[in-house]
Amino acid sequence: MSETTQAVSELTGEYIIDPGHSRIGFVARHAMVTKVRGSFTRFEGAVHFDASDPSRSTAHIVIETQSIDTGNPERDAHLRGNEFLAMDAFPEITFTSTAAEKRSEEDFTVTGDLTVKGVSKPVVIEFAYQGTAKDPYGNVRAGFEGKAIINRRDFGVTTNLALETGGVLVGDKIALEFDISLIRS
Repeated sequence: MSETTQAVSELTGEYIIDPGHSRIGFVARHAMVTKVRGSFTRFEGAVHFDASDPSRSTAHIVIETQSIDTGNPERDAHLRGNEFLAMDAFPEITFTSTAAEKRSEEDFTVTGDLTVKGVSKPVVIEFAYQGTAKDPYGNVRAGFEGKAIINRRDFGVTTNLALETGGVLVGDKIALEFDISLIRS
């Protein structure tokens, strides 16, 4: 048994997401020529990981919509507004798992309901286990990187502008990125 495999087999337990050492981000095509990257700076979550039967694992994440950050305050204000995330009416984005599956010794698929602007749709997130460590404070940490592709229109985020040269200002497909540091409770 490899060290990583052995570590995965010892992960069973309750965890919280460490927001100070995690990132929940996104990538969107802009003007058909480039990509805009951003993240949410305030979120929390809990995970139950069952190494012997990953199908019994669960996760729940709550993201504060107003914490969107693309590095451009004007764009962030626009994204928080009614044309995109409608932050005042929908202050949270949530993900609640409905299924989990071990695909290989270090790869997992987590399916769940993603809710954006009050619209819930199933989303599949592919996660790769990054390792386990005990930090200087005695906390057991586990790292996972994940990715999913969604269509923003499925969640009622439909605003767009046609470009004079063809195409649109904002692509429909959004890549969600999860760099998660879990701390055993």
